[in-house]
Amino acid sequence: MVGRSLIERAVGAAASRLQQRVPVADLDERDPDYIRETLPRMWLLSSLYFRGEVRGLGNIPDEGPALLVGNHSGGNLTPDTTVFSLAFHAYFGVERPFHQLAHNLVLSMPGLGFLRKYGTVAASPENARKALQSGAAVLVYPGGDREVHRPSWQSGRVDFGDRKGYVRLALDQGVPIVPVVAVGGQETALFLTQGEALSRLLMLDRLLRLKVLPISVGPPWGLNIGGFLGHVPLPAKITVEVLPPIHLRDEFGAEPDVDEVHAHVTRLMQETLDALSAERRFPVIG
Repeated sequence: MVGRSLIERAVGAAASRLQQRVPVADLDERDPDYIRETLPRMWLLSSLYFRGEVRGLGNIPDEGPALLVGNHSGGNLTPDTTVFSLAFHAYFGVERPFHQLAHNLVLSMPGLGFLRKYGTVAASPENARKALQSGAAVLVYPGGDREVHRPSWQSGRVDFGDRKGYVRLALDQGVPIVPVVAVGGQETALFLTQGEALSRLLMLDRLLRLKVLPISVGPPWGLNIGGFLGHVPLPAKITVEVLPPIHLRDEFGAEPDVDEVHAHVTRLMQETLDALSAERRFPVIG
């Protein structure tokens, strides 16, 4: 028991230090010139390889801050984010402030540093508030690493777990919630298990904020444990649909109930995901 207590204290201290290293968002790292220069070739990747289709961009308010809330798929390399972000920039222009929240480990992966130039910042409540207060549209994924690594046969499921912080964030900042629903990302590899028990066993949930240690199969590695090496995504068709904005106090009264709002948002998103899934005739092909 003494040995276990010492280990737990050591893990707690290490986790605290690592949490303090989550970088505060430097919103100036977003580079409209870089986005403008790279958008054409990235758009080719989106439109030819993933056959990306984004509907309902007109539902996003034309200006000002908004909290875009999405379901998330595709492992650590998330094609739904790529497809949607490129469509956002093409529709609203690269000068409109737009930031996406991602796990700090994703931003630290080799070859993904360019995401910062596209406006991606480390996921934290502080960074989300900072981005919204700057007047930006902000894309968050409440399901996080749990949802993005769910088994492929659960691809038609919105899985935020019990994460409702996005509702509190929208209320605190007085911004609308705009649901963003995507399908296809979970077909870019064969995702077998989230590995939540394995993550707890190795204390990764406390050390690195990793609630999962997923196992998947996909090129070029074959069996991929943890997803840290990434993968070459299969060319699954990605479809994204943006729903009308939800103005919380207009629809739920002066003091909205967080649980009620959460249930409403996830119900709308699940209904839309069901409809998008019903359109698909074959995996990957779409």
